[in-house]
Amino acid sequence: MCQLLGMNCNTPTDVRFSFSGFTQRAGNTGDHTDGWGIAFFEDKGLRHFVDHERAIDSPVAKLIREYPIKSTNVIAHIRKATQGVVSLQNCHPFVRELWGRNWVFAHNGDLKNFSPKLHAHFQPIGNTDSEQAFCWIMQELWKSHAGLPSIEELTHTLRELAAKIAPHGTFNFLLSNGEALWAHATTHLCYIERRHPFCQAHLSDEDLSVDFSQETTPQDKVAIIVTAPLTNNETWTPIQSGELKVFANGQCLLL
Repeated sequence: MCQLLGMNCNTPTDVRFSFSGFTQRAGNTGDHTDGWGIAFFEDKGLRHFVDHERAIDSPVAKLIREYPIKSTNVIAHIRKATQGVVSLQNCHPFVRELWGRNWVFAHNGDLKNFSPKLHAHFQPIGNTDSEQAFCWIMQELWKSHAGLPSIEELTHTLRELAAKIAPHGTFNFLLSNGEALWAHATTHLCYIERRHPFCQAHLSDEDLSVDFSQETTPQDKVAIIVTAPLTNNETWTPIQSGELKVFANGQCLLL
């Protein structure tokens, strides 16, 4: 199946270190070679890059690994196709507008017999179960709330919606509207919260280290969410099956 990477922080931060290790899984240390994508929130704006080539070979992915695009919310995905052909329109993350904000979604898993009724505003462009699930979530959020709710209200609604989709199969996903980042696990998803005092981290998928104490300030807080731990010298916390976590300002909220 696919793999997910998310970052949420309290000050704009670049994701080059994590993305570098993550893309090794798209041909070097893993076989997630059916496309990739990444989205960076900047206020209400969004930088969105997708490519149906392997992330390890893609010139666009090389740009992301080398160019420090700073953001407070990032979602990335490397694809191993289970439903839908290998094509640009089937590359995650997917983007939709709701309540005047961009919403970004990426999914790892395989949903069976999930064919919800969708109204005209939210329709898939490709032919993946993932995009169909995203459109249904957007539709149900729109039906449940008259305007943009609080993070707490959104978390409550998303828990209910995720519980309705999860019985159809594996439903690991990341979702963000630029204010917060939600992570739901069925199988494999974990996270780490980095804050002062920052330490050195070493990637699991390539021989690369960074001393975060030299790259940050004492006020910085950064949460990284990923399918499998990116580093081999830090402690990652697993998200339990059926659990929905929400991250804001670089930390996991207890809602």
